[in-house]
Amino acid sequence: MTLTLRAITRAEHLAFVAGRPSVSHMQVPSWGDVKPDWQAESLGWFEGDGRLVGAGLVLLRPLPRVKRYLAYLPEGPVIDWHATDLERWLDPLLAHLKRRGAFSVKMGPPVVTRRWSPEAVKAAIADPGAHRLRDVPGTSHEAAGLDLADRLRRMGWQQTEPGGEEGFAAGQPRYVCQVPFAGRTLEDVQRGLNQQWRRNIKKAEKAGVKVVRGGPEDLPVFYGLYTETAERDRFIPRPLQYFQRMWTALTAEHPDRMRLYLAHHDGEVLAAATMLIVGGHVWYSYGASTSRRREVQPNNAMQWRMMCDAHELGAHVYDFRGITDTLEESNHLLGLLRFKVGAGGEAVEYVGEWDFPLNRLLHKALDLYMARR
Repeated sequence: MTLTLRAITRAEHLAFVAGRPSVSHMQVPSWGDVKPDWQAESLGWFEGDGRLVGAGLVLLRPLPRVKRYLAYLPEGPVIDWHATDLERWLDPLLAHLKRRGAFSVKMGPPVVTRRWSPEAVKAAIADPGAHRLRDVPGTSHEAAGLDLADRLRRMGWQQTEPGGEEGFAAGQPRYVCQVPFAGRTLEDVQRGLNQQWRRNIKKAEKAGVKVVRGGPEDLPVFYGLYTETAERDRFIPRPLQYFQRMWTALTAEHPDRMRLYLAHHDGEVLAAATMLIVGGHVWYSYGASTSRRREVQPNNAMQWRMMCDAHELGAHVYDFRGITDTLEESNHLLGLLRFKVGAGGEAVEYVGEWDFPLNRLLHKALDLYMARR
């Protein structure tokens, strides 16, 4: 039987999310409020008996000077990705978005294809013959994820490599690092930390580093560290207003959707980070630190406090978010990969993001526009 797709209310969307173990923080209604340059719409899939069986947050961004839209469902939609009749879910989505004026649809199915244990990642980094994580055999494979990629290709979807988030280069990481918590005690999680992590946590404790939770009034302090981090690590920082808007939007939807942590030492904040929570999934979202007094290891202390709090919340996974695919020592992001894997995180590959051109000419024009940028 055909599924019906239509716009749903925020209340309907949130009720659906609440009935699941977790969904991406980019698939809750408040995420649309974080992105004011995009028009946001909550969509629902309904069975013939009226039951809501799927939901998604779609962001619509107008093409410059043309009343046509790029439609983007980051890390979504939340549907039955393993259904044998996947067209039953995706065809109504394409039809609806075409009526809305979309010239291209981008989505990121939240489906895993491969995992690498911390030991496998460490061995790959040490192997001079290994250059990219994707070329290293995974510790485990998810057959359903690999099958999904083949099915999407046959349906006309095109796989894309992740890009930036600004403008039209909407994209989320295909490779992430996650610490599994399900079925593990906090002592189990602690044993998963490597020796350097355990040593650094003890150093921070001995040095008197104190990690506290902050509020919206502390966002400017976080932001000062964040801009310093951006300059050091060579990325373009978001404006302070972005984080203030994120706090306001997410905590209005749920008071514990977003948290801020700050690591203090001798009266100075040395590190800060934001944490996002949806059901049993907890994300380390944005991190910031100063280069001063790094010997007291504020980042390890802060992350361990966040992991402890996430475990106390009953999280089934602590998500460090994106990691680099490259294993080259020359890549400045390799140190970040080592840091995250050292916390006991496994590398996880998702099926990636996929495009469906509804208007091939405009879709191609967008590709050319982005290439020139």
